[in-house]
Amino acid sequence: MSGVLIIQDHFNEANRLATILGDRLAEVETLSMDQLKAHKPAAGCRLVASAAFVEGIGGLTATTTLARDLRVDQMLIINSLADAFNLEPTMNGKCLLLNLPGASTVSDRALDYGLQLAATLISDSSHVAAGDQATFTLLDLARRVAQTDVTVFINGPTGTGKEVLSKFIHHHSARKDQPFVAINCAAIPENMLEAILFGHEKGAFTGASTANKGIFRAADGGTLMLDEISEMPIGLQSKLLRVLQEKSVTPIGSQTDIPVDVRVIATTNRDMASEIQNGRFREDLYYRLNVFPLMTSCLADRPGDILPISTVLLKRHSADLSGIPSLDDSAVAMLSSYDWPGNVRELDNVICRAKVLAIHNVIQPEHIYFDALEFAPASLPDAPAELTTPDMAKPQDHEHVIQSDQDLVSELNVLQRRMEIGAECLFIDSERLQTNGFRDVE
Repeated sequence: MSGVLIIQDHFNEANRLATILGDRLAEVETLSMDQLKAHKPAAGCRLVASAAFVEGIGGLTATTTLARDLRVDQMLIINSLADAFNLEPTMNGKCLLLNLPGASTVSDRALDYGLQLAATLISDSSHVAAGDQATFTLLDLARRVAQTDVTVFINGPTGTGKEVLSKFIHHHSARKDQPFVAINCAAIPENMLEAILFGHEKGAFTGASTANKGIFRAADGGTLMLDEISEMPIGLQSKLLRVLQEKSVTPIGSQTDIPVDVRVIATTNRDMASEIQNGRFREDLYYRLNVFPLMTSCLADRPGDILPISTVLLKRHSADLSGIPSLDDSAVAMLSSYDWPGNVRELDNVICRAKVLAIHNVIQPEHIYFDALEFAPASLPDAPAELTTPDMAKPQDHEHVIQSDQDLVSELNVLQRRMEIGAECLFIDSERLQTNGFRDVE
């Protein structure tokens, strides 16, 4: 994990940004330039400064020299007095220039799009986007659990971040430098799951042309996440129970027990009491896994998380960070007031299509289409005059939705042809920003 250093000179939003980063459990220091001269931060930190500070010390070149001296990996420069929203990566992404049109007037920091986006841009993979008190409480508990080595059982509805919470526990544990391995028990055919979990010897069964050590051994020393554990076949549950008890695996075709040191995190979206009562899950395995239970909640029950998560999704769907759009205040209000039956997966869909439909790099309420299938389909929002066609009508209100995935695909295909954009623009993905530090910048 890398810390964040905020230079507070000429930066009125420094303390608020520090609080937002603290909400995400980032290690944050807020210092003046004078304090910085007497305090050298740890190598690999991330630096945040205001545009006024940068100008005051001699511009970007002088700031780059400062960053190199501080052994900074990434730098974010924020201009909160810009005429318009804009994000400009420079130095191969090692420096980001974020222009915000004035300081936010909202009192709730969870609704401050500019600073929430800034926090996302400067965060690393160990930080969880959060803005709701319920999530703060859960993360605080999870961090305490991470400092022990107990088995964890996470239960919650689909799309509520069970894997994100599992990775959070791993990143805050003593095993953080070891592998994190996740497997979806429902996605693997029953006749293959045992071999994938515990490994097999060469020739153990038809098609086993080479030996495979299995994911328990692959995760040795680290963390193994068993997603949708309730879908594991009942016959395999007894073998998993033995592995958890003995802390060793026996590959198929072998007579030798191999010790493994793995922290297991199991997840499910099922009512486990019902699963046990109906004979679909072993009670003894449940108690072996349920050493420390954690519960994730629906997105509608933690509205403060909606905007922070939205900024992460916008970054994820922007291969070029300069393509991240701004989010209008009324659009933020619209997202925050929706009940999100599909949780974060539905939010991801909504953000992805809003980014496609946004005009002039600003997401407005008319660009937001929800997934609720019980409503009638609506047409796409107005396009600029040069793009308008007879079959692109103006929506009647801001609560329009797409009736089905087929309707959405059809309408996006029409938009793609009208705007002459490539199909890759409709399904954008990006790798996490990798940096090597300002020490390599000449």
